[in-house]
Amino acid sequence: MAEVNSPSVKIGQRVVGESFPPYIIAEMSGNHNGELDRALALVRAAKDAGADAIKLQTYTADTMTIDHDADDFRIRGGLWDGRNLYELYQQAHTPWAWTRPLFELGNELGIDVFSTPFDETAVAFLEQFSPPAYKIASFELTDTPLLESVAQTGRPVILSTGMADVEEITTAVNTLEHSGAGALVILHCVSGYPTPVDESNIRTILDLSNRFSHVVGLSDHTLGTAVAVGAVACGARVIEKHFTLKRSDGGPDAAFSLEPDELKVLVDDTRAVFTALGAPGYARKPSEQANAQFRRSVYVVKDIAAGEVFDTENIRRIRPGFGLAPRLYLEILGKKAKRSLKRGSPLRAEDVGEG
Repeated sequence: MAEVNSPSVKIGQRVVGESFPPYIIAEMSGNHNGELDRALALVRAAKDAGADAIKLQTYTADTMTIDHDADDFRIRGGLWDGRNLYELYQQAHTPWAWTRPLFELGNELGIDVFSTPFDETAVAFLEQFSPPAYKIASFELTDTPLLESVAQTGRPVILSTGMADVEEITTAVNTLEHSGAGALVILHCVSGYPTPVDESNIRTILDLSNRFSHVVGLSDHTLGTAVAVGAVACGARVIEKHFTLKRSDGGPDAAFSLEPDELKVLVDDTRAVFTALGAPGYARKPSEQANAQFRRSVYVVKDIAAGEVFDTENIRRIRPGFGLAPRLYLEILGKKAKRSLKRGSPLRAEDVGEG
């Protein structure tokens, strides 16, 4: 697969880019269910599954919306149908006081911890923890003041593009670039919860790579891991998936989140696909060498006297592959043997005389 761009970015201790294995982000979101111990357990489980990072969300109900029960503030359809925005964010938010112990545990375990800030106060708060990156959520992609605030920290920024058209994505990318972002990762995203597989359109990842000189990836809300694994073949080098300890425990995002064993499958399979991509080439691989003998070649299948004519009765194209190549078979027919040949002998060039 030809790549137009080969950018890279360093997040924590990992270099992320075309030549490096996918960087896997486990999105905690509200799956802590309001319990710090569960949030800490999610960090440990993400590390055990092989994820590179676990991501938080930093907001309060008051930084997201206002406490109002008009129809405008009520969700219609989907996973959260009928919920009041303020009440939903009250339930799902991660208490800011948890941030320090979560970052400390991540540092102890060797897994990156960073967050999605939803307003400038969250950015100012998170800066004290020196996060390795910031994430911009799809819904905030058009919030230029927030983008400028995040970019001005000089840290790498991961941008999700759900619901955005090309013009909006371009504006967001330009804002981040011109405001000082240390580096940028652009994630193709469909903001459906969950996203139907047939709406995933992961070929968009290739288009993003061609349009922008930045690392690309996928923020995936489909069920299971197939779409995310396929995205790696399309050039995704960052994969983000929501993560929970157990879907049956419930929670705002549990229904479309991976459990620990599934996250481990995602990590293993995406890295296997990355390894399998390799580079274009047709040279015989080491694993093929021993099997080359089982290709067909021209063999003597009936004793042949010196001077006898080769025909379809005394030579055939059979396995193994120690004789002349099958492509020469028709040229050999009608020519004469230079010496006597025993049945079961591979036919060599020096055995074939003129016709």
